[in-house]
Amino acid sequence: MALRIVEKASVTDVGRQRQSNEDAFFERSPLFAVADGMGGARAGEVASRMAVEELATMDAAGSRAEERLREIARGANRRIYEMAQGDSEHAGMGTTFTAVLVSGREVAVGHVGDSRLYRLRGGQLERLTHDHSLVEELVRQGKLTPEEAEVHPQRSIITRALGPESDVQVDTFTHTAKDGDVYLLCSDGLSGMVSDEGMRQILAGASSLDDAAHGLIDAANANGGKDNITAVLFRVADDEGAELEADTPPEGMAAVEPPTEAGTMALGAEEAARARAAAASAPTRERPRPVAAATPARAGPGGAPARTPPPRDAPAPSRSRRHRPKLGGGAALALVLLAAVLIGLYAASRQVYFLGTDERGAVSLFRGLPYELPLGVDLYTHEYSSSVPASAVADRRQRSRLLNHELRGKDDAERRIRELERTETPR
Repeated sequence: MALRIVEKASVTDVGRQRQSNEDAFFERSPLFAVADGMGGARAGEVASRMAVEELATMDAAGSRAEERLREIARGANRRIYEMAQGDSEHAGMGTTFTAVLVSGREVAVGHVGDSRLYRLRGGQLERLTHDHSLVEELVRQGKLTPEEAEVHPQRSIITRALGPESDVQVDTFTHTAKDGDVYLLCSDGLSGMVSDEGMRQILAGASSLDDAAHGLIDAANANGGKDNITAVLFRVADDEGAELEADTPPEGMAAVEPPTEAGTMALGAEEAARARAAAASAPTRERPRPVAAATPARAGPGGAPARTPPPRDAPAPSRSRRHRPKLGGGAALALVLLAAVLIGLYAASRQVYFLGTDERGAVSLFRGLPYELPLGVDLYTHEYSSSVPASAVADRRQRSRLLNHELRGKDDAERRIRELERTETPR
C-alpha cells in the first residue's frame, strides 16, 4: 500500500534581529527542502536560492532517490562555488541543504549543514539528521555532552555546506514512513530558538499543519528570533491503490518564484504570498542553536537564554491577585551574599582569556569566562578580532583546539592568536 502526502504547510520569516531573509524552501510534493544561506544578504540569499532552483530541475519520478538527491546537491554546490570564485561580491557564500523525496513508503534524504529534518510519530519527535557543525563533532568525539552542545557559544559554526569548496560530501539515507507520520524540515533559526520538546508540543497540539507551522515561527520569535526562521511540514497517510501525487505549478507560473523583498524564495503561488506577508510584517534579527527549556544561562557569545513557550492552546496563567511578601532579614542577607559571590566571580573572570569567534566568524580574543548569566549579564568582554575566519582554518583538529574555549593566561592567548594570523592569513 502506497503512502500519500495528505497535508503540507510551509512558512518562512525574517525573524526579529535580521534585516533580510537568507532562507529558501521548496515545497512541491513529493519533494521538499530547506536551504539556509550564509555570506550576507547579497550572497547568502543567492546561494540558498540557487540550491532550491537546482531542485526545480529534478525529475521526482524513477528510482535511486538517494543518488538523485546527492547529484542535485553536488550540482548546486558546483554552481554556487563557481559564482563565488568568479564574483568578489559573492565570495565566501554558501548554504545548508536538507531535502526529502517521498516515494511509495520510503522517505529519502539528502543533507549538508545544520538545517534539520524531524519526524513526529506516535506523539514522539525524533531528529533524523546530524548537524555538520563544530559542536556536533565535539559531541561525537566525546568532548561535549549533547546538553553542553546545546548551549555552546560556537554552536553556529558549521563544518560542511554547499559552496565553500569545489566538491562536497552529501549525507544520504532512507527511512520507511508510516501512516500518520509528520515530517518537519527547518532552518536553525527554528531549532536554535525552540527546544525539541517545545517543537513536539506545538506539533502535537496543533489542529492543522498550517497552524503548527505558524505556531513554530511564533515560538521562535517569542524566544528572540535571532535568525531567519523556516519550517516546512508534510503528513503522509495510507492511500490504498493510490499513487503518490506530484504538485504541478499553475499554468503560466514559473517553477521558481523570484525572491521577495526579504530575500525569501518559495515555490508555489500560495507559499510565495505567505512568505511575502510574513516578511512584510516581521521585525528584524542573529544565529544561535538549540537551547533546552530549562537552561538557566547560555554559554559564551550569543543571545539571552531561550524559553520554550507552551503549546498555543495552553490555558493562560492565572491572574488572581496575590499579596507580595515582605523581604525579611534572611532574604536580604541571602541577596547580599549572592551579590558578593557574583562580584567575586566577575573579578576572578578578569584574570583569564579564551579564544572564540566574533559576529563575523573571525577568530577572536575574549577576556573572562565564556558564559552569560540570566538577564544578559556577560562574564566576558571582546578584546580583539583577528583577520582569520574560523572557516579558513582547514585542519579540523586545530580549529577544534582553537575554539573549545579553554581558559588561558593573557600571554598564551595573545601568542596563539598571533601565530594563527602569521600562519593562516593569506599573503
